[in-house]
Amino acid sequence: MEFDQLGLSADLLRAVRDAGYNQPTPIQQKAIPVVFMGRDILGCAQTGTGKTASFTLPMLDILTEGTAKARMPRALILEPTRELAAQVADNFDKYGKFHSLSKVVLIGGRGFTDQERLLERGVDVLVATPGRLLDLFERGKILLNDTRYLVIDEADRMLDMGFIPDVEKIVSLMPRSRQTLLFSATMPTEIRRLADAFLNQPREITVSPPSTAAVTVNHRLSVVEPKQKSKALQTLIQQEEIERAIIFCNRKKDISSLTRTLKKNGIDAGEMHGDMPQPRREAVLEDFRAGEIRLLIASDVAARGIDVREISHVFNYDVPHNPEDYIHRIGRTGRAGSAGYAFTLATPEDDKAVDLINQMLGKNIDLIELPGFTKTSLDSSNHQSSHDEKQLSRHKHDRTRTKKNQSNSPSRSRKHSSSAADMPKKVHRTPSKHGKKTRKTNPKSAPSADQTPVAAKETKAPVGMGDHLPAFLARDIPKPEKILAKKMKGK
Repeated sequence: MEFDQLGLSADLLRAVRDAGYNQPTPIQQKAIPVVFMGRDILGCAQTGTGKTASFTLPMLDILTEGTAKARMPRALILEPTRELAAQVADNFDKYGKFHSLSKVVLIGGRGFTDQERLLERGVDVLVATPGRLLDLFERGKILLNDTRYLVIDEADRMLDMGFIPDVEKIVSLMPRSRQTLLFSATMPTEIRRLADAFLNQPREITVSPPSTAAVTVNHRLSVVEPKQKSKALQTLIQQEEIERAIIFCNRKKDISSLTRTLKKNGIDAGEMHGDMPQPRREAVLEDFRAGEIRLLIASDVAARGIDVREISHVFNYDVPHNPEDYIHRIGRTGRAGSAGYAFTLATPEDDKAVDLINQMLGKNIDLIELPGFTKTSLDSSNHQSSHDEKQLSRHKHDRTRTKKNQSNSPSRSRKHSSSAADMPKKVHRTPSKHGKKTRKTNPKSAPSADQTPVAAKETKAPVGMGDHLPAFLARDIPKPEKILAKKMKGK
C-alpha cells in the first residue's frame, strides 16, 4: 500500500515524500482511515512502529478547515515526557510544512511568557505534558472548551509515571463531543479501564502482540558481580562495533557516577535524566543525534522520548524492575528492519527480574561470558538458599533479643517472684497532727483498724482524693470559738 491510498491531501503527500517515506507502516495503514472517519481509536503498537505519524498526518488535513480562538486549542496531544512532546512537534513541522497551522509545545523547563503569548494568538495544535498544561489552566491562560481532538500518547508510560490522575482531570475539562485517540505500547488492565472511561465505541487496532520485542534485536545477557559491572560495561563497549548506543540505569545518581567513570577511562559519553534542566537535555540530545556523542547514559524517562536513527546498541547497565520497561528500552534499536543489539548486565540477585523478562520474550536470553571476569550464574536456588540463611539468622537474632527483653520486663519479674516474701514492701507515710512526717512503718506491723486510736479515725481522706492525704490537708483545723477564746486570753 502507498500513502496516496490513505486519502491524504496532495500537500501532505508531498511533505511525506520529502521526508523520505513511501509506504506506510501497519499502524498507519489501519489508523489513518479510521481517524478520517471520526472514530475513536484504541491503538496498541510497540515503539518504533510509526504511531506518531498515524495521528499527526490525518490531523493536519482535518484541521486545515477552521480557525483557532484565543487560548482555545483545537487539538490537544498529551505526552508523558518532554522529549516525546518535542518529537511530536518535530513531526508536525516536518509533515505540515505546506500547511499554515499553528502549534505550541507546553513542557516544563521553559518560561511561561512565550507560551502564554502564543496561546493568546490562538493555536491549532497544542502538544503538552500533563503537569504544565494544568499549571497554565489554573492560571486561567488556557481553555479546553473548544478542543475537538484529543490524543493520549504512550498511555502506559503515563500510568508508570503517575500522570493518570492529571490526565483524568484534563479529560473532564474537555467537551464530550470530541474525537479521542489513545495509543499505548502495552495494554495493562488499568489502560483498558481508562479506555472504557475516555473512549466512545473505539476501534481497537493492534499491529503486534502487546509487550513484544522487535525480531531484529539480538539479546545478550552477562552475569557479573555488582562491583564488576562498570568494568564489564567497558569491556562490552570496547569489543562491540558501536555506531550509537544508549546505556540505561535504574537510578539517576548512577547515571552521573557512571558517566564520570567512563570519561575517566577515556570513553566519551553524555548523560540525560529528569533532574537536568531542559535546555541542557535538549543540547545533549542534539549532540547525540549529530554523532558528537556516541554513548548516551539515560534513565527510563528517556526510554520512549529518544527518536534517533542508527542506534546500533542498547546496554542495560541495570536490569529493569518491570519487564515491560525492557521492551521500551530495547525498542530504541533494531528499528526500520535494521539489526540491533541489546546487552544486559545482571547480578546473581537479578534472577527473578530476568525470569520475568524471559517469560515476556517467550525465550531465554542468550548468556555470554566475558573474558577476565569471575564466572557467575543466575542460580535462583543458591540465591534463595542464601536468602533463607539470612532470614534464619535474623529470626534467631530476633528470638534472642525477645527473650532478653522478656527477662528484664516487669511482668516477667512479677511472674517469677510471686511469693509474699519476695514481694517488695510498701512504705506508708502517716501524717502527724501538726503536718510533720513520721517514721516509716511497715503495713504488717501497723495496728489493725480495731486498734487504731480514735483521733486517727477522725482524720479520713475525702472521696476521690486518693488513698493518702498530704500532711497539710490532714491537720486539725480548730473551731472558730476556740480561736476567739485564744485571742481573748492573749489580751
